[in-house]
Amino acid sequence: MSVELIKGSHFRNLAMNRPPDTYGRLTLLNSVGQEICRTKTTVRRGQPNPVYKETFIFQVALFQLSDVTLLISIYNRRSMKRKEMVGWIALGQNSSGDEEQLHWQDMREGRGQQVCRWHVLLEA
Repeated sequence: MSVELIKGSHFRNLAMNRPPDTYGRLTLLNSVGQEICRTKTTVRRGQPNPVYKETFIFQVALFQLSDVTLLISIYNRRSMKRKEMVGWIALGQNSSGDEEQLHWQDMREGRGQQVCRWHVLLEA
């Protein structure tokens, strides 16, 4: 399964009066919520509308697609060790909403065609 995190829009740094330093974390979970694997984007510094354009490959068999959840979280890196979650969405078995469930369904039925959608992050 190929996943591309393209861009974010209107990210704010509530703690400071400057644009946030953000990155995305993608976590693949099995049917009982255990982590199968995770990866993350590089940090985009000082960008309220960051462009990530990073693609990640997850080894998932076609028959497993109904049993996994892809959790996408965006974090603001405040300092070397401190981070705060900006928001998240989940697609797959435990989708976070109807739009995410529809995206996952369209991807499964797409037979290898890329399915690109905007999603509104849920607050952390």
